Amino acid sequence: MDGIFNSPVMIKLQEFGQKLGSNKFLSALQGAMMSCMAPIMVGAIFSIICAVGPMVGLFENGDAIYNILYAPYHFTMDLLSLWIVLIMGYQYGKAIGLKSPVMSAVQTTIVFTLIACTWGVNEAGASVIDVTYLGSSGMFIGFLCVFVVCQIEKFCIAHNIRVKMPDVCPPSLVNGFTAILPLAFALIPMYALQIIIQTATGGAFGICSGFMAILAAPLNALTSVPGMFVICGFAGLLWCFGIHGTMILMSVLMPLMMQALSANAAAYAQGGIEALTFYPVSLFGAMALCGGTGNTLPLAIFGLKAKSEQIRAVSKIALVPGWFGINEPMTFGMPIMYNPILCIPYVLAILVVMLCTLIGYQTGWLIPAFVPIMTLMPMGFAQFFGTLRWQNAIWDYLMLIPAGIVWYPFFKVYDNQLYKKEQETKAAENQA
Repeated sequence: MDGIFNSPVMIKLQEFGQKLGSNKFLSALQGAMMSCMAPIMVGAIFSIICAVGPMVGLFENGDAIYNILYAPYHFTMDLLSLWIVLIMGYQYGKAIGLKSPVMSAVQTTIVFTLIACTWGVNEAGASVIDVTYLGSSGMFIGFLCVFVVCQIEKFCIAHNIRVKMPDVCPPSLVNGFTAILPLAFALIPMYALQIIIQTATGGAFGICSGFMAILAAPLNALTSVPGMFVICGFAGLLWCFGIHGTMILMSVLMPLMMQALSANAAAYAQGGIEALTFYPVSLFGAMALCGGTGNTLPLAIFGLKAKSEQIRAVSKIALVPGWFGINEPMTFGMPIMYNPILCIPYVLAILVVMLCTLIGYQTGWLIPAFVPIMTLMPMGFAQFFGTLRWQNAIWDYLMLIPAGIVWYPFFKVYDNQLYKKEQETKAAENQA
């Protein structure tokens, strides 16, 4: 095993990861993701409560109590891109030397919400905002907004393009006026592009929805077994760059999954288990059998014994949410995104578990689901209620083994890398 850790490939990965870590934009991005652990964890807790409540008969999905308890999730996880953009705008502005990174954060948030949201009035006359792309699905466009806005502001400062105020004015007032032109120079072209896209598509798409549609378009035809491997692996790769690959696939595959469930429900009613048909779209669930997309629960388990304090801390808080398939604490806490050492096993674990699951279907150990389960449940529960078979229920736990084999060597490399950094930081602090 030491040979794997010290191989040229792993050494190059470590060096590449260190280079990425020194990039100001990516460093700000990772810092923003890790800073969002509070909304991620609070949202995860309420999501788990809303998943457990119906299982034990405390309330039902969609009733008044459920909606009350689910509200914190909407304002944390469903607005995650907003919080990340806000923090990232501050951190990136600070990293590139902008005088008022707080104003940079405000400007990036304004530009992002302008192109990610739509404002309207409902029948009751109340103002309503569509926040669909303030969640994970709008994250990549959010990163783009941060880069564009902060770079425009940096350009304006370098060339002294600003509304000048007398020196006697308070710094806060000076910073506010200084931000006027950079915000205008960033907002106007981005908003113009939004209007052009909406006009050209008859209002069907904006920047965010158009970007997602472009990514989803070539995936519609890839619903064979080989195609599922391609698109699921691609979805995992998109996640590594901050694009919600799972959401893209869900929009494409959901109608096919519902058709497969309906067909198998009718077949089961007529002929029982023997009448069920395997549809390739059933492999979609293998993306996230153990711990969410990327099958990241083994990483959380390994992390409990890590040398790195950061990995141990993240793993402790990510373990229970991971059991429920909520892996945002892992994705943003490690972080996995923009981290080449962890992105590789993230994609590989998807493909390996999919291959094992395909073998499970072909050998008859697994049967296709015929009962639609559309709520969050712990590992194995949804598979049991969807098929009424214990074999399907324990499959999630069996898949911890191949997923763990994929994750372990990369975990060791990353653990050693972070541990070394932590020791160097402590040594520097002691010398100071």
